[in-house]
Amino acid sequence: MAGNDDPVLFELDGAVGWVTLNRPDRLNSFDEALATSLNDLWRELRHDDRVRAIVLTGAGDRAFCTGIDRNWEVPQPSSQFMVDDPGLLLGPKSADLWKPVVAAVNGMACGGAFYLLGEVETIVASDHATFFDPHTTYGMAAAYEPILLYGQLPFGELCRLALMGNHERMSAARAHQIGFVQDVVPAADLRDTAGRIAGALASQPADAVQGTLRSLWAAREMARAQALAMAPHLVTLGNQPEALAEGQATFSSGTRIDPVVR
Repeated sequence: MAGNDDPVLFELDGAVGWVTLNRPDRLNSFDEALATSLNDLWRELRHDDRVRAIVLTGAGDRAFCTGIDRNWEVPQPSSQFMVDDPGLLLGPKSADLWKPVVAAVNGMACGGAFYLLGEVETIVASDHATFFDPHTTYGMAAAYEPILLYGQLPFGELCRLALMGNHERMSAARAHQIGFVQDVVPAADLRDTAGRIAGALASQPADAVQGTLRSLWAAREMARAQALAMAPHLVTLGNQPEALAEGQATFSSGTRIDPVVR
């Protein structure tokens, strides 16, 4: 685990890696140090076979992430046809990490937080969590955020989130109702719930999980015919002998999993 003053903390619990945005005094907004540290960590985790699933959360109970730290002035090219967007450093998929990520949202998630939430597989929220995007209120167009969230929310809900600015916040209950969030729990249960889900993901053969993960994202990002054309290759890559042997050992052990019914 990194030092407590580091902008991003990492802790390994069995096969689950816990990644914590660690700027609670700044509501876990990201500056250059956090963005580069998080991108470096995602890339390192690609090579760490001990880690089969990840929980992403924020320090404290006020905020998961409130976007970019407004005190960070990011230099931009002089041409309007080029933009340096530091938020593109934040997401696990943008770093080519294809291990399942569970987001544990503890409080506010707004603006640039959606660079993160737009690249995770499932979201667990504390019952006091809220979601909003202040860009338009402050005279800025939200572009990357709604594009990254496209497909996770019904279009009308995404429009409300992107366009209403500070005039409206989505509650955890509403986010769960529309399918953006998969679990809403009391704050005291957030870690255990996220850990249970990540632990279940990590307990299964890694190749099978990662092959299925790539299939899911192909379906989301490609046309149906393109995604189906990739399917045979993903099956071949995911059904490795080691993964099949691990799965068969689970089946043959006689131990049966007692599933959680949601």
